[in-house]
Amino acid sequence: MSNPRAVHLGAGNVGRGFIGALLSESGYHVVFSDVNEELINELNQRDTYDLHVLDKNAHTECVSDISGVLSTSNDIIREIAHSDTRLVTTAVGPSILEKIAPTLARGLTARHTAGAGPLNVIACENMVHQTTKLSEHVDEHLPRDEPTRAWVEQHVGFADCSLDRIVPPAGQFGDNPLDVGVEGFFEWAVDKHGLAADIAPPVKGMELTDNLPAYIERKLFTLNCGHAIIAYLGFLRDYDTVDQAIQDADIRDVVQSALLEEGGAALIRKYQWDAAQYEKYVSKVMQRFANPRLRDDVKRVGRQPLRKLGLGDRLLGPLKMAKGSGLPYDNLAKGVAAAFHFDVDDDEQSRELQEKVKGIRIERAVAEICEFEEGSEEQRKVINAYDHLRKFKGDKLVN
Repeated sequence: MSNPRAVHLGAGNVGRGFIGALLSESGYHVVFSDVNEELINELNQRDTYDLHVLDKNAHTECVSDISGVLSTSNDIIREIAHSDTRLVTTAVGPSILEKIAPTLARGLTARHTAGAGPLNVIACENMVHQTTKLSEHVDEHLPRDEPTRAWVEQHVGFADCSLDRIVPPAGQFGDNPLDVGVEGFFEWAVDKHGLAADIAPPVKGMELTDNLPAYIERKLFTLNCGHAIIAYLGFLRDYDTVDQAIQDADIRDVVQSALLEEGGAALIRKYQWDAAQYEKYVSKVMQRFANPRLRDDVKRVGRQPLRKLGLGDRLLGPLKMAKGSGLPYDNLAKGVAAAFHFDVDDDEQSRELQEKVKGIRIERAVAEICEFEEGSEEQRKVINAYDHLRKFKGDKLVN
């Protein structure tokens, strides 16, 4: 009897180092799909790679029972329609979800025609409601006929998730270019109400929950928030990597206060979490940031600052939640302000942000991008922090 299959769209570091590795370990034959023909050829020729766990107790795990198909070929349609395929996952980047939707729609249509069973789709992207967004894009490309649409609605589950694992950029781990490095910690929470069928076999470490927003906001407003603040403040002080930047006492104090006393305190109030347990969670997050084996580049972590300055995203989300709860948010404001200093030539959003700051002045840029009212307390705090950071790039970051 053949193993159940999982199709994973996106064979990059996150796909191989996180999602694909867990699916393989859980007993699935993992079919990776990607536009990179060289990468797909390597997957099919080698049919195995090593996962290098970059922790204090570093070790290597073998990932096997894998194959690859080009996402531009009809092979991916056949794989989605395959009767043994139980799960489709993605790790392509938020902006690519719209581009893969036509392929997924064709695959689901073929699956309906073939009479295959239920299927679950989980988009594993670093954004909120990522699978819901993908389902909306897929719906635009499904046939207009009612039977296909009714079948998809009844037999295909689109489940949002929250996932957490630091996967640094590709490193060289030997002769196999497929090898990938990851941290040992991971978390993958999936909205059980979005599933059309049981996840069978169960995936190692996947937690099915009926309270996904709590997981999403805890991760986004803690891990992602802290990561971004370190990157933007670290950039100002010319650090290369996150682990270097977090050793800076000034940066560490800002991040710890933002996560514990501001955004974290608001999360505890909202979700009634145990304060001591949340403090342990933050402590673990800070340890992960300090892992020198990850060598996480601050420019990579800080890229796309406009997206990260989104209203519900990692910086403004906890800031607004803290303010709404009557809590301080000075350190979160410093994180927002530092993002406005992020100036990296090869990042399109960074260039756009700096052009806006120069074109309409920082006060108006902050008001427009953050959607603050002119003269509001939030705007004043961010502007004051921005000026402070500009004046003291090499000096104290805290007042």
